[in-house]
Amino acid sequence: MKNKYSTQKYPSIKIGESNFLKLGLPRYDWSDLYHLLLNLSWPRFLVLACVIFIMTNTVFALAYIAQDNSIENARNHSFIDAFFFSVETIATVGYGAMRPVTLYAHLVSTFEIMVGMLGIAMITGLMFARFSKPTARVLFSHVAAVHPINGIPTLTIRAANRRHNSILQASAKITLLRYETTQEGQVFRRFHDLKLMRDSSPLLALSMNIMHPIDKDSPLYGMEPDQWGDLTLIVTLSGYDETSSQTVHSRKFYYAHDIHWGKHFADIILTLSDGQQAIDFTLFHELES
Repeated sequence: MKNKYSTQKYPSIKIGESNFLKLGLPRYDWSDLYHLLLNLSWPRFLVLACVIFIMTNTVFALAYIAQDNSIENARNHSFIDAFFFSVETIATVGYGAMRPVTLYAHLVSTFEIMVGMLGIAMITGLMFARFSKPTARVLFSHVAAVHPINGIPTLTIRAANRRHNSILQASAKITLLRYETTQEGQVFRRFHDLKLMRDSSPLLALSMNIMHPIDKDSPLYGMEPDQWGDLTLIVTLSGYDETSSQTVHSRKFYYAHDIHWGKHFADIILTLSDGQQAIDFTLFHELES
């Protein structure tokens, strides 16, 4: 079974600490090439671009040397000369030392220039799309805390904007994921949205506490800490980046071992001796009893 369902053969997606194989789907969907190229890591993308560039020039170099003396000032049937002439042609550099002298070579170079212009446009577009993808630099606390607020146990998670600007209309959400068994004995993965004391902020420049009161209306009500073993909390935060004017998203997964009972987060808003206010990120993940 392990060999049949190898991660090398099937696509997979990582959700929190769990990795799921997608059986029945191709590992690479070439009909969705644009999305595939956008999701490649930068090293793989750059390597792929270099490989395609070298292979394209290799094909055209072979086409040039297929005819005798088709390139002036190039050695006859010299692959090296033909390859670098192809590089100059596809890049529309045109140093002038080598040039096509036959109708066949002119036709090949014309086609190559068309391929080069289209290829450069595509690579430029992909590079721009990869650089311009909206990203959020949201810092979530490594742990979550459950402590009383006005006598009600409250789940608290801390979030902050790592960039030196603001996220406008920041909206937070906590979703509980757990396995539930029906009366018929079927097991389902259930999602429950947890009601927050406040789920939005006009701007997120420093930090915010995302808090869920565990009252009688909460799916967590009445559960003891030792009953949280198979629970997963999915925290999402979205808003508008004021610099790029784009919607940004971020997420974080928490598990039972990440949740600490009877503790609260350390205060990170300080007033310095000169009256200047500051936020101390060295205490961002710290808990106090």
